[in-house]
Formats: sequence, C-alpha cells, structure tokens
Amino acid sequence: MTEREFDIIVYGASGFTGRLVAEYLSREYAGDASLKWAMAGRSEKKLAEVRDEIGASKSTPLVTADASEPASLDAMARRAKVVLTTVGPYQLYGSDLVAACARTGTDYVDLCGEPNWMRQMIDAYEGDAKKSGARIVFSCGFDSIPFDLGVFFLQQEAQKKFGKPCVEIQCRVRKMKGTFSGGTAASLKATMAAAFKDPSVIELLKSPFALTPGSEGAKQPSASKPLYDDNLGTWLAPFVMAPINTKNVHRSNFLLGFPYGKDFLYSEMMMTGPGEGGEQMAKAVASDNSLMSEDAPKPGEGPSKEERETGFYDVLFIGRTADGDVIRTSVSGDKDPGYGSTSKMIAESAICLIRDRKDTKGGVWTTAPAMGAALIARLQEHAGLKFKVEG
Repeated sequence: MTEREFDIIVYGASGFTGRLVAEYLSREYAGDASLKWAMAGRSEKKLAEVRDEIGASKSTPLVTADASEPASLDAMARRAKVVLTTVGPYQLYGSDLVAACARTGTDYVDLCGEPNWMRQMIDAYEGDAKKSGARIVFSCGFDSIPFDLGVFFLQQEAQKKFGKPCVEIQCRVRKMKGTFSGGTAASLKATMAAAFKDPSVIELLKSPFALTPGSEGAKQPSASKPLYDDNLGTWLAPFVMAPINTKNVHRSNFLLGFPYGKDFLYSEMMMTGPGEGGEQMAKAVASDNSLMSEDAPKPGEGPSKEERETGFYDVLFIGRTADGDVIRTSVSGDKDPGYGSTSKMIAESAICLIRDRKDTKGGVWTTAPAMGAALIARLQEHAGLKFKVEG
C-alpha cells in the first residue's frame, strides 16, 4: 500500500453509531499522535457539529463523501489505509464503497449482517481485493465478533488441552441487556425486501454455507424452535443474530482451511431459564418480530448514554471433540451490545488490521482468519471484552 494521508476514515461519523466510533477513537487514542484518523460523511457542517459535540479535537480532519456519488467514495478510499463504515443498510449504500476499496487497495471494515449482500460482494470483488491487497472484513460488531472469535478462541484452547479440535460447538447466550440498533432493523427489512423480489435470496438466507462458495458441510443442528436443554437445565430460544453469525463462523472455518473439520457442527440459541417461566419466555422470543415492525428503531436512533453504559452480554460456548471430550469457554462484553460494545469492536478491528496484522493478504474476510488472536488481545485490552476458559 502506498503512503496514505489517514490510517482510518470513519465513514458515517455523523450517524448514531458512527458518532460513537468517533467518540471512542477521540477518547481512547487521545494520546496516540501516531494514529491519524478522520471523520467522513455527506455534510461537512454536520460533521463539524458532531466533532464538537463529542469533544474531539478541533483539528480532527473532516472528509466529505456521499454514497450516491461513487467518485467521492473512490477519492475517500485513496486517502485512507482503512475505511470504517457504519453507513447501512449496506445492500442499499455499501456496494460502491466495497468496489472502491477493492480497486484502490484500501482496507475496509463494516457492521454488516446482510448475508445476501455479503455473498454478492464476495462474488463480485474478492478477485479485485486479492489483486490490490485490500482486506475487506465484514461483520466487525456484535454480529459477529463475539461469536466468530468465540469459536476461534474455543478451538485454540481445545487444541492446547486435547490436541484436536472440537467437532461440534453449541453457543448459548446466557445474559444480554441492550437494544438492537436501528441499522440492524433497517438491514433486516432491506434483506426481506430483496428476498421478496428475488426468491433465490431466500435459499441463500436459509443456508448456513451461503458464504462458503463451492463448499457445503454437514447438516447443521436445528435451532429455530424453543427447546429444553437437560444438561444446562434451561429452556432455549432461537437467537435473532444466529442466521448471520453461523454463516460467518462457517466462512471462517472455510478461509482457515477447515481446522474445525469439514463436518463441523455449530448452533446458537438464547437461554431463557428453567420451568414454565423459561418456556413462556422462549416461546415469546421465538414469536417476536418487533425488528420488522413500524415501532422498530430507525437508523440514527438509539438508546441513551445511561442505557448504553449499563448494557452487557455473556455468551457460553460448549465444545465437544470426536472422542467426547468437552470444553467450555465464554465471551462477555461491557456496554450495550448493539451500540456501546459494537462501536469499540469495529474501531479496534480497523486498528488491528493496520497495526497488528499487516501479513493478512488481500481478499474478503471474516474477523477470525483476518485478525484472530491479535484482535482478541486488542479487544480485551481496550474494548471491555473478556475471553475465558470455564472448564
């Protein structure tokens, strides 16, 4: 990569989540003069207002770029080592930016949970990214870092403990307090609209291997209906992020050369508690479609600072080897998962790419193969995440 003016450009910095990313960088890296970053969006006036509101330095550069003007995206990409974008739904506003980054050799990180669009970008631009050296990394927020890196961490620990990988991992969300973002709701609606127009999108959304072109693994465990887990003593409900997280986990296995095995089994569900109360909660979660309702949060809307600060999540991973050995690990995070924690995770992903994983080659990546242990270390040091072995 030729010398660039900025290490990171935060595109969408005047939006709700982009503002949180800019605020995090301005606070966490205030004393790091070697990190050169800028705020980007459609309106320089709005960017300046946000810069002042979050207390960032008056010298923080502002870059004007608009998703409807591809030339401005190309110009922005050429100025940065990595473009961090929170401008979604990505299937509506992201394709030209991915194309620009793949073409100019610029690294790219986003918060995408739209597998139909991600597959389109893999098919269209992976060749360009490999040629230019651009590392395109999707899903660098709550979907799917705690889950993708959680599986990666467990498998690393299983190798240390047993000398072999786990052939099956069950992911169980133990606790979570927080709101899903307006961007998540908008992305889901855009994806459903795309499926309505093109029935082939439905098949892609149903497949856990939608992001592993040319590779299909074993039939995966069902996690779409409430069930009781005798071992954990709790009811389980479908987890709303599972359709994207599972695809990213299988893509990581694919990109890493199948260290988890070609018949690796993975499932995600949410614990709702024991007894009748747990059963009722599981059924309520399974039937909830609030993200598709008119009352769902809109892009640019989000929880208060107090709500973000008091949020958290705790995710359990149970791995089993072919010989029946079992290992339990967990990933937890402070702050609201969809906003407070997500803004920290994507910021650290961008920094990790350019500082810690210069050896990762160009291509379209997930977080585990692109950054792996280096990102786990960075998230634990800076972003409030904890990766633990529980037994």
